[in-house]
Amino acid sequence: MIEKKIRKELEIAKKTVDEIDEKLNSSNINTDEIIKLSKKRSNLNEIVELYKDLVEIEQSIEENNELLNDKEFKELAEEELVKLNLNLAEIEDKIKFEVRPKDPLDSKDVIIEIRAGAGGDEAALFASDLLRMYLRYCERKKWDMEIINKNEIGLGGVKEAIASINGKDIYSFMKFESGVHRVQRVPSTETSGRVHTSTATVAILPEVDEVEIEINEKDLRIDTYRASGAGGQHVNKTDSAVRITHIPTGIVVQNQDGKSQHQNRQRAMRVLNAKLFEEQERKKEQDMSKTRKLLVGGGDRSEKIRTYNFPQGRVTDHRINLTLHKLDYILDGDLDELNQELYKNYINEESGVA
Repeated sequence: MIEKKIRKELEIAKKTVDEIDEKLNSSNINTDEIIKLSKKRSNLNEIVELYKDLVEIEQSIEENNELLNDKEFKELAEEELVKLNLNLAEIEDKIKFEVRPKDPLDSKDVIIEIRAGAGGDEAALFASDLLRMYLRYCERKKWDMEIINKNEIGLGGVKEAIASINGKDIYSFMKFESGVHRVQRVPSTETSGRVHTSTATVAILPEVDEVEIEINEKDLRIDTYRASGAGGQHVNKTDSAVRITHIPTGIVVQNQDGKSQHQNRQRAMRVLNAKLFEEQERKKEQDMSKTRKLLVGGGDRSEKIRTYNFPQGRVTDHRINLTLHKLDYILDGDLDELNQELYKNYINEESGVA
């Protein structure tokens, strides 16, 4: 059920889009106004289309309810009502998602860090699986994902990977991925068939503009060294890799995957900006003596958030006690169902609903 207040806002949004369309079809309109109105329409269009679908389904339900009194059409009407009520619930969920409480960071692009945790080589292989999962998720969502830095080991494992993700409202979708991810499976090197448990840590940082974070060059120590690949083999013979230490906070970032020292420095500074912004936000929360619930379960990176169990083919998100027997689909980047359930829980917590 859509609340009266939300329905009224949807009606206003539809009326606004209709008025914009009328103005855009007018011959007496300049280019600047066209750009301004088109942008406003684009922001409202998705929610207005959902509202139109809602009204259409509600009208169909009303018509079929009337047919229940007609013996000739009663059976058909009952069948149609089952489908319509399912569609209604789906549309209502989509509308609630679109009008969810907006975090000021939701529209930000993100920096994602994936690090192998406990479990040796198996943890590095799992970190590589997670990297591929997010790459596939980005492909499905038509987002751009760029690898900033990747430290590979043998067997196709990843000790650490850092990437940027650009698109629409990236942080709103990705912020629930922060935390410790756990895998339970039989490693390929295990001869006795014993299930091993390994972990990898994922951190999602909102990417900020340089103007949002002030960095004094005097606070930076910049070291250069030779980039190396898996097994310690040198990628090149110049000191192109860059390590930047922010002295006041002790935060260290490094990059070696770029073609030049300049490119590696630029990439490292993007990550440093995001990390300093996260640190700044954390201090604000402490000073205000309250923590914004950006992430379900508090977002503590030491917190185990999800288990990927291969023998049982399941994925369990421990924050909302949700288990899906869709391991292969999820590892192939199909994260929408997980994300929607996490967002429902987030909305309920923000609104105080138990």
